[in-house]
Amino acid sequence: MSDLKKNEELDGPGRPAPDQVAFAQVARGYYTPIVALFTATLIISNICATKGVEFFGDQSVTLGPLQILPIVTDGAFFLFPLAYILGDVLSEVYGFRATRRAIYYGFAALLLTVLCFAVVLALPPAGFYENQAALESVVGPVPRLVIAGLAGYLVGQLLNSATLVMIKERTKEKHLWARLIGSTVVGEFADTLIFCSIAAGAIGIQTWQQFVNYVVIGFLWKTLVEIVVMPITYRVIALLKKHEPGYAPVRSGALRS
Repeated sequence: MSDLKKNEELDGPGRPAPDQVAFAQVARGYYTPIVALFTATLIISNICATKGVEFFGDQSVTLGPLQILPIVTDGAFFLFPLAYILGDVLSEVYGFRATRRAIYYGFAALLLTVLCFAVVLALPPAGFYENQAALESVVGPVPRLVIAGLAGYLVGQLLNSATLVMIKERTKEKHLWARLIGSTVVGEFADTLIFCSIAAGAIGIQTWQQFVNYVVIGFLWKTLVEIVVMPITYRVIALLKKHEPGYAPVRSGALRS
């Protein structure tokens, strides 16, 4: 009997013997690095969002209940749209199930982030450490913002992905622009409304006018970014479809693929 056959009988099919060196094979493709960037974007965005930002603070323009100026937002306004662009790429190329798995990875990473910040804040500061108050003022709001981010992100990203793949089921490989814009409008609106409703107080928003401004400007900004960078998104998706070895037609429904 060969040594390999003996090892299979003793350790199971494909299992290495104790005197062998073995490693697991990493799956090929671009899914893993995209998910890593997707998750990093979510974590960094939730930290940046602790800062309230105001543009044209010396101006005051209102339209009914909507405050036009000053523009009120948070410090993550320039980065967070990337999470939805990456979510669109994942949904278009890898399908709903793979994107849902990436969303759960991001959810777990954000949850770990808020737990770690809570532990760090609770730890007794060293006698020479003089920045405890500053750390609490910056990181302290993060748990509330992460809760807002978790809720908004989970609902928004799942709606974004589901909407894109359902539109794709009807349009097939045509009309990518409709899938990108349609999914963004649905997902970003849900995400923005949920996030802003929970996070507004944490960044200092106090009036209804500021809140409406925060929601509307955030939603319009994220949607506009999606439209502006659409040529880049098109290019990235085309390259992935061309070079991903597993990209092929599926027979199951869009939400099952």
